[in-house]
Amino acid sequence: MFIGLVTAVAASACYGTGSVLQAVGSRRSAREEAAAGGASAGTTAHGGPSLASTAKAAVTWEFILGTVLDFIGFGLGALAARLLPLFLSQTIISANLVITAVLSIKLLGIRLKQLEWASIGVLCSALVLLAVSAGPEGGHHADMSFHWWLLAVTTVLLVGGSLLVRRMGANGAIVAGLLSGLGFGALGVGVRILNGIEPFELGALLSDPALYAILIGGIGGMYVHTVALQIGSVNGATAALVVGETVLPGAVGVLWLGDSSKDGLAWLGVAGFLLAVVSAVGVAYFGQDTHGPAQPAAPAEPELAKS
Repeated sequence: MFIGLVTAVAASACYGTGSVLQAVGSRRSAREEAAAGGASAGTTAHGGPSLASTAKAAVTWEFILGTVLDFIGFGLGALAARLLPLFLSQTIISANLVITAVLSIKLLGIRLKQLEWASIGVLCSALVLLAVSAGPEGGHHADMSFHWWLLAVTTVLLVGGSLLVRRMGANGAIVAGLLSGLGFGALGVGVRILNGIEPFELGALLSDPALYAILIGGIGGMYVHTVALQIGSVNGATAALVVGETVLPGAVGVLWLGDSSKDGLAWLGVAGFLLAVVSAVGVAYFGQDTHGPAQPAAPAEPELAKS
C-alpha cells in the first residue's frame, strides 16, 4: 500500500501543478486574442470559447508543460488505481486542489478567502481519515457488460456534456469541471478493470472496451477541463473536477469491485469521503464569484490636452 500512496501523492502534485500552468496558458491566450480582435474574439454566440480559441490555448508553452505533467500524473495515477482502493487513490489524487489553490496565489494573483482556506483544511483532514481507514483494494475483474457500460456512459457524458457546456457559455465553468472529473473518474475505473495487463496480452488489451473508455475519459476530460479553465475560476473548476473524479470511482470500487475499509473503521472512511466531497464543493462555491478568468486590461483614457 505504501507504494500506492506515494504514487497517488505524486500524481496529485503533477495534476495540481499542471492545472495552474494550463490556466496561465489559457488566460494568456485569451488576453492576446481579445487584444487582437476585440472583446468577442474567440467566443461563441453563447459566450463560451470557440474551438479555435481552445486550440490556440492548447499550444501555449505553459499549457504544453502542464499537459506533460498531466500525462505523468496519469501514469502515476493509473498505478495508484491498481494498488489502492479507488475511494482512497482517487481522493488523494483529487487533493491536487490544494496544490492548485496555493500555486494560483503566486502564478495567477488569486487571493483565497478564509472560507476557502477552511475548506482546503477540511479536505486535508478528510484525506487523513481515508488513509487511516482504507483496507486492501478489491479485485480487478468485472463482467464484460460492465466494460461496455463504462464505455457507453463515458462517451455520452463527455460528448453530450461538451455540447451542453458550449451552450451554457460563460456560466458553464463548474459544469465543465464536473464533467472533466467524471471523465477522469471513468479513466480510473477503466484502469482498474482493464484486461490484458496481468499477464500482458495485447489482443485482450486492444479488444477491451475499457481501454477506449480510458482514452475517451482522458482526452475528453482534458478538453472539457481546458474549456473550464478558459471561462471560469481555476479553483472552482478544479474543485468540481474533484467531486466528479472522486464520487464515481469511489462508489464503483465499493459497490462492484470489492473495495473496503479496515475492520471497524467503515464509519471513518465514510466520514472522510463525505468531508472530502463537501470541502471540494465549498472551494468551488466560495471561490466562483471572485476567481474568474483574467480579463484584458481596459485601454487607458487619453490625456486631455492642456489648454
